[in-house]
Amino acid sequence: MKKIGIITATRAEFGLLAPLIRELRNYESDEFQVELVVTGTHLSEVYGKTIDEIYSSGLRVDHEIRIRLQSKTEVDISKNQADVLVKFTELFAHEQYDGIVILGDRYEMMAVAMAAGNTRTPIFHLCGGDTTEGAMDEWIRHSISKIAYMHFVTNEESRKRVVQLGENPEHVFNYGSTSIDNILHMADMSKEEALRSIDLPDCDYALCTYHPVTMENESVDDQIEEFLNAIRNTPELEFIVTKSNADQGGARINELLDEAKEHIPNLHVFTSLGVRRYLSLMKYAKFVLGNSSSGIIETPAFHVATINIGNRQRGRLQSESIINCSPDTEAIRKAMSLALSEKHQRVCAQVVSPYGEGCAAKQIAKKIYDTVIDGSIDLKKKFFDIT
Repeated sequence: MKKIGIITATRAEFGLLAPLIRELRNYESDEFQVELVVTGTHLSEVYGKTIDEIYSSGLRVDHEIRIRLQSKTEVDISKNQADVLVKFTELFAHEQYDGIVILGDRYEMMAVAMAAGNTRTPIFHLCGGDTTEGAMDEWIRHSISKIAYMHFVTNEESRKRVVQLGENPEHVFNYGSTSIDNILHMADMSKEEALRSIDLPDCDYALCTYHPVTMENESVDDQIEEFLNAIRNTPELEFIVTKSNADQGGARINELLDEAKEHIPNLHVFTSLGVRRYLSLMKYAKFVLGNSSSGIIETPAFHVATINIGNRQRGRLQSESIINCSPDTEAIRKAMSLALSEKHQRVCAQVVSPYGEGCAAKQIAKKIYDTVIDGSIDLKKKFFDIT
């Protein structure tokens, strides 16, 4: 029997993997098994215990791997990675997967990829080739690409970058982003239903996420204060904010948000909204505010404006609906005014997403299945030179 593992450590990553998990499990039989391995913040009460959302989605969980999640210092991150490396090496050595599916660029996935390399487990990597110059994700993502066997990128520019890294173009496929699949199939709550589910009446609102900018030394406290000042000075809108991830500085951001919600009436903070509710709220938002990749990839497909703060996402392929601004109150306020203007709304209405047409998961699943069943994977790397 052939067997693959799919690894998820965060809510955002699971949202992108969910349609692919379903498509791959359509192939399950006595000859082919798809195991879901859940780890990271999914298992933490502090980060919303989002494994409950996985179970409620109806997907089977095959393994739960608890790892360290401290994130206050550089040493914490390294200790977390060391824990992941050991535990996933043990898992892969025991399960003998014919391949694993991992997505993106988080530090946990770097350690998972190393564990796969050490156990000669083929990696099917999603979302390689993107650039995010303001985050550690940048070098992690490219490093995983060099360990991976096969690549499923989200756009043509990223495909070219992965090949430029020396990867065989016959192993690099641009089927688009599974996030567009989600937009077509999961954002099915009405505005009123989505707002009611978080105890808000029908209102005008912005959807927000702010993550630490891990390649900069600016104070998290200062950046969040500027962000909160912009919210405080925009009382005509409600601001629905999802908490930060487990990167270094994320815990401090969440502390500041929890403190601020007690005295900013239009600030509403949630540990996790779940994929369906998050995307449904995005669909009806006046704009999406913050520095999450979802503002770059998903939001334009809804024809909703994005205000992208700071440098975390610098380098990603962007649509014309995205407004970039510096992380200070005045710049954020000006960006809000532009996002709400009739002129920019017309721009948003005409945007065409560069991240595919919503059939990525089906194509990726077929390619992975065919490759694993064929049984001819050769992990010996030959550097592909561009001539």
